[in-house]
Amino acid sequence: FRLALIQLHVSAVKSDNLQRACGLVREASAKGAKLVALPECFNSPYGTQYFKEYAEKIPGESTQKLSEVAKECSIYLIGGSIPEEDGGKLYNTCAVFGPDGALLAKHRKVHLFDINVPGKIQFKESETLSPGNSFSMFDTPYCKVGLGICYDMRFAEMAQIYGQKGCQLLIYPGAFNMTTGPAHWELLQRGRAVDNQLYVATVSPARDEKASYVAWGHSTVVNPWGEVIAKAGAEETVVYTDIDLKKLAEIRQQIPILSQKRCDLYGVEMKK
Repeated sequence: FRLALIQLHVSAVKSDNLQRACGLVREASAKGAKLVALPECFNSPYGTQYFKEYAEKIPGESTQKLSEVAKECSIYLIGGSIPEEDGGKLYNTCAVFGPDGALLAKHRKVHLFDINVPGKIQFKESETLSPGNSFSMFDTPYCKVGLGICYDMRFAEMAQIYGQKGCQLLIYPGAFNMTTGPAHWELLQRGRAVDNQLYVATVSPARDEKASYVAWGHSTVVNPWGEVIAKAGAEETVVYTDIDLKKLAEIRQQIPILSQKRCDLYGVEMKK
């Protein structure tokens, strides 16, 4: 099946972001994509100073638009993420819609991005956001898909749980920056893919040098062998790739690490 990653240029005008995102979703569908994914914070600039201003309930304006375009195009739409307000708290949330427009999954970013790299970047999502507390998976006729958002990708145990639960594709809307992007963006994706013998896709906003937070871009798809099979540059674009589940099955048969794990010695478990 064909997967499309929309590396969207995100502006400060929410209505423009929504309109352009939906237009690119339609374009991707017209080119045969069955699963289409948007980037982290696709409807607003990324930054702790923006989350409250742009936050919405789910369902709300942005997710209603996603539901409508998913139904119109009869696709599975992974709605990147938006700042979500619920019960007085803010979350970084990814909503997924099916071909009938129904909400299939809602992933709240589990690991908040609180880092300090002296002289390069300091950022603290927890100043405004609350963490999610659950894994998020959804079924399609093609395969089971696991969700994470950006910083979630650094936590190998989370990807391992998804693999144990039968996911063959992991999708991470994310916005790595100009410090962590060149160093770890591709490396982490390839690690998660090889460790769990599955496909990993990451969807970044396009790079905007004028933004307060500059995203690395380079939306990418990695196969279970650890090979980069599709990759964007820094500009707004749509990345297409065909996900070959026969190849996944062949790799798992050739190197059967999943059946050779020493579960008598160690294990990773999902607690809730």
